[in-house]
Amino acid sequence: MDNEKKHLQKKDEEYEIDTLTNDRLIKGHDYDGIRELDNDLPPWWKWLFYITIAFAIIYSVRLFVFKAPDLIQADEYQNEMASYQASKAVAKANKAFEVKLLTSDADLAKGSETWHKICAACHMADGGGLVGPNMTDNYWLHGNTVQDLYNVVTNGVLAKGMLSYKDQLSDKARLEVVSYVLEKLQGTKPAHPKAPQGKKYK
Repeated sequence: MDNEKKHLQKKDEEYEIDTLTNDRLIKGHDYDGIRELDNDLPPWWKWLFYITIAFAIIYSVRLFVFKAPDLIQADEYQNEMASYQASKAVAKANKAFEVKLLTSDADLAKGSETWHKICAACHMADGGGLVGPNMTDNYWLHGNTVQDLYNVVTNGVLAKGMLSYKDQLSDKARLEVVSYVLEKLQGTKPAHPKAPQGKKYK
């Protein structure tokens, strides 16, 4: 009890209470008429401070004890460089890819497989057209060259409901299905052909 009384007495000696605002003021801290307060920090500030301490401890343990690779700059640099080199190699491979009509039986067979699995839902299995246009006549909405069709399959035509397949089909698979259209469907007689759409090409 004596120690507690002494502690309270000491605090009374260090602080005084403002009679108007009940603020606790530090004695002897008066600068040009400005008195220094001794208010407790708000709880949210204290909790934020505690969280930063906990974060620093966890971060230090992961970095110095467990050697977490995502925190080591050298490892992160190597990972970023590897990712860059991989993307560079993919870009180089894509640039080297040549869009030209494929005529081999193997390529056309793969194109047929892709056609019946994906494209037939909108264009019919025989290419006569359903939601999508007829692929057997000489009328084309976006051109009739292998490059034109390849661009449509790659980029899609969202205004017409045609999806982009660049993320679903490889470059070769897109070229195979386009070649199948031009080599096997173009000029055939579907059972129920859709009315011509677009521009007529020779």
